[in-house]
Amino acid sequence: MGEIVRNQAVRYYSLPECIGPEAAAWAEEVAGKIKAKLLVVAERSQGKVPFTTVDGVFDDWTEKNISWWTNGFWGGMMWQLYHATGEEIYRRNALELEEKLDRNLMSAAGMDHDSGFKWLTTAVADYRLGGGEVSRNRGLLAADNLAGRFNPAGRFLRAWNDNGDGSRAGWAIVDCMMNLPLLYWAYEEIKDPRFLQIATMHADTAQKYFVREDGSANHIVEFDPVTGDFVRTHGGQGYGEGSSWTRGQSWALYGFVLSYLHTKEESYLNTAKRVANYFIANIPESGLIPVDFRQPVDCSLEDSTAAAIASCGLLEIAGQLEEPERGVYLRAALRLLRTLEQKRCNWDLSCDHLLEKCTSAFHDQKHEFALIYGDYFFLEAIWKLTGEELFIW
Repeated sequence: MGEIVRNQAVRYYSLPECIGPEAAAWAEEVAGKIKAKLLVVAERSQGKVPFTTVDGVFDDWTEKNISWWTNGFWGGMMWQLYHATGEEIYRRNALELEEKLDRNLMSAAGMDHDSGFKWLTTAVADYRLGGGEVSRNRGLLAADNLAGRFNPAGRFLRAWNDNGDGSRAGWAIVDCMMNLPLLYWAYEEIKDPRFLQIATMHADTAQKYFVREDGSANHIVEFDPVTGDFVRTHGGQGYGEGSSWTRGQSWALYGFVLSYLHTKEESYLNTAKRVANYFIANIPESGLIPVDFRQPVDCSLEDSTAAAIASCGLLEIAGQLEEPERGVYLRAALRLLRTLEQKRCNWDLSCDHLLEKCTSAFHDQKHEFALIYGDYFFLEAIWKLTGEELFIW
């Protein structure tokens, strides 16, 4: 098991010591169930780059689309498990996936704003655990590419690519808050201030244009790519313009506290708390998170990924606060995680995924299926509680 852990962000408080003996025992039990299941799944899923499951079996995006934004999360799960257990199968799986992503790294059309999701979870995680220059180089190449998407007129990182017509040149999305840690890592690694400057300028822009006064968040903000002027917002993967896509709330919640961890800029923590307070206030009585907090009342669609991601962010916020404020975020995270474990986790060893009832986007034709990033963030949240986490962000 790797002993070197580089560039760790600092929590003020140890989460395992904050949650109390009953919750700690529960987290250890869940961690044990995850390890027992994933050891079996890792053995039979060698060579795959999973996105979802088909009849309970992981699919493989190696040839389907190696540039897909979720392709790093299986590697992230493998590194988290290797860090916690030292089982060699996890390291082998992670290294194989990291090498496969080189095809993406060498594809201009395949590089976009999601480089953090793909290379923090793979190459940079590898490097943190003692990996060598090849992994470090991959991370720095990805960080350079992400920095190259910065629009200085609008002070934002451009989101998706287009067909070369510039139709989305002014689009920025809330998801990108979670990719900024790749730039923070690059700054910490080589002390080039442009990475820090770009990350913080984007975060400042996101504070101003993405987070609404009530703590809800826009998914897409369109700027004029030439002047940088605000144009409009788009509903994106939520119910519609002005709605409240829950995974977007989770990206903002977690993303802003991560920017605080790396910069100690108080406004980022305050913004994360504002988004978190809105999220907590809208958790249904069931504890199960809808796709959009403002979806029609007769719509029962869920997104377990939003609950898992928000849990991670809530725990990181709690790690920066004193009681009694800290307890607000700890209790909310534990409620979400307990609900997922009891109602939305599949512990059958013959089934590859953990979380069920995940949804990619409100207006997709398919809803409530397994998604690899849901499994990743659920595992990460439990590892935060047990103290076994490799800090990836």
